[in-house]
Amino acid sequence: MTDQYAGERETTEGRIYNVTGGDWDEALEDAVHDERIVINMGPQHPSTHGVLRLVLELEGETVTQARSVIGYLHTGIEKNCEYRTWTQGVTFVTRMDYLAPLFNETAYCLGVEKMLGITAPPRAQVIRVLLMEINRIASHLVALATGGMELGAMTAMTAGFREREECLHLLEFLTGLRMNHAFIRPGGLAQDLPEGYEQAIDEFIKVMNKRLPDYDKLLTGQPIWKNRLIGIGYLPVDACLALGVTGPILRSAGLPWDMRKVEPYLGYEEYNFEVPTSTAADSYARYLLRVEEMHQSLRIIRQALKRLEPGPVMVEDAKVAWPAKLAIGADGMGNSLEHVRKIMGQSMEALIHHFKLVTEGFSVPAGQTYTAVESPRGELGYHLVSDGGTRPMRVHVRDPSFVNLQSMPAMSEGGLVADVIAAIASIDPVMGGVDR
Repeated sequence: MTDQYAGERETTEGRIYNVTGGDWDEALEDAVHDERIVINMGPQHPSTHGVLRLVLELEGETVTQARSVIGYLHTGIEKNCEYRTWTQGVTFVTRMDYLAPLFNETAYCLGVEKMLGITAPPRAQVIRVLLMEINRIASHLVALATGGMELGAMTAMTAGFREREECLHLLEFLTGLRMNHAFIRPGGLAQDLPEGYEQAIDEFIKVMNKRLPDYDKLLTGQPIWKNRLIGIGYLPVDACLALGVTGPILRSAGLPWDMRKVEPYLGYEEYNFEVPTSTAADSYARYLLRVEEMHQSLRIIRQALKRLEPGPVMVEDAKVAWPAKLAIGADGMGNSLEHVRKIMGQSMEALIHHFKLVTEGFSVPAGQTYTAVESPRGELGYHLVSDGGTRPMRVHVRDPSFVNLQSMPAMSEGGLVADVIAAIASIDPVMGGVDR
């Protein structure tokens, strides 16, 4: 009869009772394999890039199943493009992957130009390359900074955003805006670069050359950083190809696939740069590749600066060149007085043409095209369909963040909860592009 009571024994400290708790031990033994818990991570979570929701099934701290739930940032940008002229579409697409706006603008405009059968002037092409590579550095810095913050490396975050600020200052000086520039237009650019751009870009290159090696000092050999990333988020090349994954994730698995090399556009074949690869196929390899890609972007920027020759930045065709020779007035706004005087006072036809071009837009011959560029996250492709009108019939985007996000379960299942964060940081998804 004594079994139903707690056992007792005398010690030097007094009598001690040993409470066993009935059949608790047996119950636990049965449940050890079924005790799985489902948790929600996000969508408002600092480690899931803003509005990504993850549903994780855990056994202890091991992830047994992972699913991503998207759509919290849905903007309907692709659909909205159908209700705007071809030129106005630029202001929509630049807001999809908002960390790489200039890549969206370029891919979209290249598609429109392909259907129109026109090519932007050489100066405009070189400036596009220049702007995209500055933008690539800015985007990779955010990947490093947010990834560092999520893994507890706060200095990586503060340093990353400090350097990104340099990129955004330069882009603001060159285009007028820090983000969502709408500077690249079908047929060329909105306007030429401002005076003093060479000096500003030179200064930027000097600053970045000085500061980029600091990331190696701060993170590359850091034992905690290496422990958190090496072997984590493993995705070999066959899995990448099966899932359609591109960008640094694919190159970290050993395949040197870069649209700038394999299907060059904007004269990239004439630039001298390397496509860094690795065979480790883990989060650490992706970190190293992004750092190296920033160095390669600086190389391209230097070459682009030397290639810039005087000339127009918009096609001569007055039926496409929108807006008509934008110049800044004395008040820092709008068109110059001389231009307004000319089109309003001297030529009624010019005024009517300007009005129709801006309100109705130009017609694009019926047809469809797919154009792709290498964004910081991989292959960014635009499938444009025209029915011969002044507005797109369809705009569909192959956004690399959307495709790459499919690799999250493959990278995370079987690992620990803490490693899900590292895997997602190494994918570097931008939800504006995923949900578009």
